[in-house]
Amino acid sequence: MSTTSTLTSTRFHSREQDAERQALRKAARASFMGNFVEWFDYAAYGYLATVIAATFFPQTDKATGLLATFAVFALSFIVRPLGGLVWGHFGDKYGRRNALSFSILIMSISTFCIGILPTYGHIGLWAPALLLLIRLVQGFSASGEYAGASAFLAEYAPHGKRGLYTSIVPASTAAGLLFGAAFVAGLHGLLSSEDMQSWGWRVPFLLAAPFGLVGRYIRMSLQDTPKFLEMEQRLESKECATAAPIRELLTVHRRSVIIGIGVTCLNAVAFYLLLSYMPTYLSTEMGMSESDSFIASTVSLATYIGLIFLMGKLSDLLGRKTMLVMASVLFLLLTFPLFSMLDHQPLVAILMIQIIFGAMLAMNDGTLPSFLAEIFPTRVRFSGFAFSFNIANALFGGTAPFIATWLIQLTGNKMAPAWYLLAAALVALVAMLSVRETAHTALRD
Repeated sequence: MSTTSTLTSTRFHSREQDAERQALRKAARASFMGNFVEWFDYAAYGYLATVIAATFFPQTDKATGLLATFAVFALSFIVRPLGGLVWGHFGDKYGRRNALSFSILIMSISTFCIGILPTYGHIGLWAPALLLLIRLVQGFSASGEYAGASAFLAEYAPHGKRGLYTSIVPASTAAGLLFGAAFVAGLHGLLSSEDMQSWGWRVPFLLAAPFGLVGRYIRMSLQDTPKFLEMEQRLESKECATAAPIRELLTVHRRSVIIGIGVTCLNAVAFYLLLSYMPTYLSTEMGMSESDSFIASTVSLATYIGLIFLMGKLSDLLGRKTMLVMASVLFLLLTFPLFSMLDHQPLVAILMIQIIFGAMLAMNDGTLPSFLAEIFPTRVRFSGFAFSFNIANALFGGTAPFIATWLIQLTGNKMAPAWYLLAAALVALVAMLSVRETAHTALRD
């Protein structure tokens, strides 16, 4: 009887473990797909910047048109802090799954609208105005994606593997960029410049509709995270009124918010300078052909994706603080020398520099999602992550291509973007030195 009871218990426990593993795999797929869709759009816009400038700002010279295109890119980040508060409040109040399902739907619809947008030649100044409006909607929807997916996976992941599982989020982000870069490079190779400006640039944006529907379907098939469901049960059992997540975040957890903003500065600036702006920088400032600049950036992205899971795993072993401090120090030591070597170098040398940049960025970004998820308790985890992450990206990330282009024009110095990146690394290092290690303790409730 005892043997039968033990066997039954073992089978039940095995089935329970299988169900947990299956749920974790579904959560990983859903998080990957959502971020992939979001950042494929950002890749398309960034890599098509010169074509969009000619299409929507044809009355300006080339440099001013490029500045205007990057200004629209930057302005879409203005709504991110607001979006972070809204999506964070929604996700902390009504569930991570619901927030993520709605955000990917809004993002897909708005991206598709860019693909059918009339150009300056058809409706004049209304074209860039509508482009800006749609980008604002995209910025609002994207503000909940990275943070929500990271919080979602951190709460699903088993203890000791949060870094590994949350690294799926930056990996999916880079995969979207990589696919976008490859797709745009393919369009440039297959189509003439006239075809690219007349209709070819629309194709990547039109793909958002089917991608988004698939991502939403996957997300709606999930249950919410165990941590969130446990929190709901505790609150229901207490039967008492609780403060709104946003109010609690901005009063009780202000220090964590400030630290989160500071640490995220390096991610914000480095990500957009190295993975989004770099192809434009190499072709417009360093004299590379567009095809070679795309190849170099693609290699950087591939390195980033290849190392991101390793860095997430190392952060589980060595700690978040160790990894993030090391990343900041490496950027401080190597950014200026690497940028200075980009000028008039053969493609092989550029590729090596891009690989080093990709590895340094992976060290930071593979660790950051788990760290931001760990410094906030369950009650405000989505809100805290989303608000601090999006403030940093609104102020320093989305504006990075514009600021880099503007600084080069202002100073006449091609090294200006390197100084901007150095400043971000210094801020992140100071913020990270003020916190304790979070990797080896349970998530805060």
